[in-house]
Amino acid sequence: MRRTVTTIVLYVAALVILVGCGRVRYPNYYTLNLPQPPDPPAAESAHATLAIREFSAPTYLRQGAIVYKTSPEQIRFYAYHRWAADPREVVTNAVIDRLRASAAFARVKPYDGRPDASYVLSGRLEKLDELDYEGGVKVEVRLSAQMTSIATGATVWTNAVSEVGEVNRRDVSAVVAEMNGTMERAIEKLLTPVPADVITGSTAAKQN
Repeated sequence: MRRTVTTIVLYVAALVILVGCGRVRYPNYYTLNLPQPPDPPAAESAHATLAIREFSAPTYLRQGAIVYKTSPEQIRFYAYHRWAADPREVVTNAVIDRLRASAAFARVKPYDGRPDASYVLSGRLEKLDELDYEGGVKVEVRLSAQMTSIATGATVWTNAVSEVGEVNRRDVSAVVAEMNGTMERAIEKLLTPVPADVITGSTAAKQN
């Protein structure tokens, strides 16, 4: 009995020392805060409709932690700096918002598996990384996408872009702020060259 009491006392004492010497550290959470464009009515020349699948991403970008690289081959994760929202979801919603605001399509909606659109857009978030090599701190965003006809399964448009931004100070908040700006530029470049015949629906008409 005396041995048990002594063990408990030592355990409590050690716990008090640990609590007194150290403090609990909680993660910091961040999100991509991409500006939302206006949502005008569809242009009269737009007849095609578009459904957008949620963007995919490599496994390492789906872990929740913000990623940094100390070399092209080595991927590391911040232990206490994490994404509050899945970047794939944020990018998908931003693409939907921008295509709606462009008035390029008669209707743009998230893909729900139903064949009630002219085209479906599938995209991939290839990179959303902090780069800590070759001098200074940078961020890299890489996106790719393709559009296919739901009626025929034929690919009617593809594009891939890569953007790099310079971080002006060495902290994670500055890194995330630069990721916002770099992501915005990448999305704009990704969606710029959509062919006119896709927008008017003439491609779908030819295929049918």
